[in-house]
Amino acid sequence: MIAASLLFATMAVCVKYAAAGFNAAELVFWRGLLGMVFMGLWARSQGTSLRTHYAGMHAWRSAVGVLSLGAWFHAIAVLPLATAMTLNYMSSVWVAAFLVGGALVAWNPRSGAPLPGRQGALAMTVLAGFAGVVLMLRPSIEAHQAFAGVVGLLSGLLAAFAYLQVMALGKLGEPEVRTVFYFALGSAVAGAAGMAVTGASPWEWRHAAWLVPMALLASLGQWCMTRAYSQGATLLVANLQYSGIVFGAFYGLLLFDDDLPLAGWAGMALIVASGIAATVLRARAAPDAPGEEH
Repeated sequence: MIAASLLFATMAVCVKYAAAGFNAAELVFWRGLLGMVFMGLWARSQGTSLRTHYAGMHAWRSAVGVLSLGAWFHAIAVLPLATAMTLNYMSSVWVAAFLVGGALVAWNPRSGAPLPGRQGALAMTVLAGFAGVVLMLRPSIEAHQAFAGVVGLLSGLLAAFAYLQVMALGKLGEPEVRTVFYFALGSAVAGAAGMAVTGASPWEWRHAAWLVPMALLASLGQWCMTRAYSQGATLLVANLQYSGIVFGAFYGLLLFDDDLPLAGWAGMALIVASGIAATVLRARAAPDAPGEEH
């Protein structure tokens, strides 16, 4: 997972440079098309068939994953790199929010039954996470980047659904290379559909040169992430993913002179802390749940 986080952060650097010449739909298309080539060659070298018995699950994973990817690419192009990375890693907080919301909907106070255990603590982590979002997005709102901030937040919401599907496919025994290949296929198809609407940008090699490393790093990152979630202890993996925020912040300071105020750094820390706390609380609430221990 640490390798995946480093690869994704480095990919984000390539996206930020390439975004100067391509829109989000084009980046998703090229990431998917080149990723298919890389994963197809990898599968062939490993003797792994690309035929699957879970086409519907791959389609759902690709649908939510592609929407998350497109939203994230847009956020990377507009926002400071550390901000875009952090908003995308809000997935654990979103999952906690779903759990709290579901428990509240199912709970009937008139029955005299107490509120399900740990919901109060989970609710506090959710509130802390969204307080962190407010702190992080204040500079973006002041810089008239509020829309990009909302899109970045949406990428984290969709990533939560994608991660759940990745874990489900792993538990069914799907090879990592096959899961990543079909996600790349979905990205290429969705990106092409988006380009049919937005059109294609003029081809400039100084921007296009970043497409190959972007796709290669994304494919390797997806493979590492898929392997981590399908074969590792989910609690550990989910917490290690936050190392991507550290890598992103380092790249932002080193390469793009990103100037985040103290409130932005505080918001980032609050989101990371709430995400880790939410993951731990979920694991304690269901220690024998599939995927929590391997």
